[in-house]
Amino acid sequence: MQTGNRIAAVDLGSNSFRLEIGRIDHGEFRRTEYIKETVRQGGGLDEDRNLTQDAMQAGWDCLARFGERLAGFKPEEVRAVATQTLREARNRDIFLQRANAILGFPIDVISGREEARLIYQGVSHLLPDGAERRLVIDIGGRSTELILGEGRQSKIMESFRVGSIAWSKRYFADGIFSKKAFEMAEIAAKAVLDEALDAYRPDLWDMTYGSAGTVGAIGDVLVAAGWPTGSITQEGLDWILERLVTAQSIDRLRINGMREDRKAIIGGGVSVMRAVFSLLNIKTMHLATGGLRHGLICDILGTSGNDGDLRTKSVQRLASKFSVDTTHGKRVSSVATQLFRQLVPATTPPLALEDDRLLRKLTWAAELHEIGSHISHSDYHKHGAYILANADVMGFSISELQRLSLLVLGHRGKLRKIETSLGDEELVMQLLALRVAVLLCHARRDPDLQGMALQRVEGQPRQLRISCRSEWAGQFPQSAHLLREEVLAWQKTPWTLELSGI
Repeated sequence: MQTGNRIAAVDLGSNSFRLEIGRIDHGEFRRTEYIKETVRQGGGLDEDRNLTQDAMQAGWDCLARFGERLAGFKPEEVRAVATQTLREARNRDIFLQRANAILGFPIDVISGREEARLIYQGVSHLLPDGAERRLVIDIGGRSTELILGEGRQSKIMESFRVGSIAWSKRYFADGIFSKKAFEMAEIAAKAVLDEALDAYRPDLWDMTYGSAGTVGAIGDVLVAAGWPTGSITQEGLDWILERLVTAQSIDRLRINGMREDRKAIIGGGVSVMRAVFSLLNIKTMHLATGGLRHGLICDILGTSGNDGDLRTKSVQRLASKFSVDTTHGKRVSSVATQLFRQLVPATTPPLALEDDRLLRKLTWAAELHEIGSHISHSDYHKHGAYILANADVMGFSISELQRLSLLVLGHRGKLRKIETSLGDEELVMQLLALRVAVLLCHARRDPDLQGMALQRVEGQPRQLRISCRSEWAGQFPQSAHLLREEVLAWQKTPWTLELSGI
């Protein structure tokens, strides 16, 4: 990706929010500023998995400070993502609506596997290049990511819903450290992580690396106690456990190298770490300097080891996996993009950049619009929408997949099923272009678009028009019939579609 001479990554983690800013020097990223704030949003989920008002306010306050620092940055220079807490939060849209405005840049909620991919990318790019087989582990506040890779290429990625904040709230909520509580917490963590036993067995990796806060906190304590710098061993974990049990409670814990804000969640963090070591028979874990935000920076710079947009490759993999007719998908995509460009003419930056993003999403939706066809012929759009809404697809945020899902769901049939989304003007433009493209390509051959135009009616913000040359309807009566049916479909929405020349 072409960028200026500065870039920034924002990581909304369950425990901390992080902002990393740097400049590009001879193609390499050089950090100029790093801000970390302990927001502990992962502890602000109530029993119904809604973020409390206090948790949301703490996040907004932090993002306001980040937003002030990012004033003047261009959209293409900043990438912001949120992880497990906002994946879980039922009211995340309420938080994000204000958070996006406060930060000044869109925040993408990413899937667990996408988080794992970015973590490995960030870790591997700050390690020497080579063919070393690596197991990378990131123990966060509400999730733990395990990744197997070779050199800079990730191979197996998974995210498990176990983390330092979640386990501390569940097993050490009273602030008491007992041997029994640690045993129960470790057993429970193993139960969650048990499915990793076969996929991440020791013969599949040469070295283990740990990333993020829990790993760093444990490493700091061990170094302060005289253990070797840069690694964590089983013996070191046993020593920390003994110190915690001896202290008996958070209030009585006095341990060099541990920050005060880490004490409340160290019990859960140590429990999960011990479970990972025991389950995967790890002897030594090396502390990695890279992490999620460095993976984001690699994506911005285009140094992730992927040629072109990773999302395009992911779409191709999905099409292959579900045996999509790619020739027809590309045909529909070509027609849809031509129609969309008529609806949304090229504008000047920064709007042109946003139009390009909308066009790419339309292209991907068109190429995958038949992804559900091998499940059902009549309801393939519903099955396709479900697949896209629930798939872990590398490079895509959850919101991007939801947009693709909506487009696939709405590309045919009645519009009532997506009526709550028809207030989104950008979605309507994408959807109309896709629906018209699908019906024009109904014979599975290239349609005749000569003299055809799809436009907005001047002075009527919600009125759209399809114009055709006078003889077109006589030459293509079935297509003309389908266009008339399309007009009827839009009559039941706040939008109006009219035909001219038919």
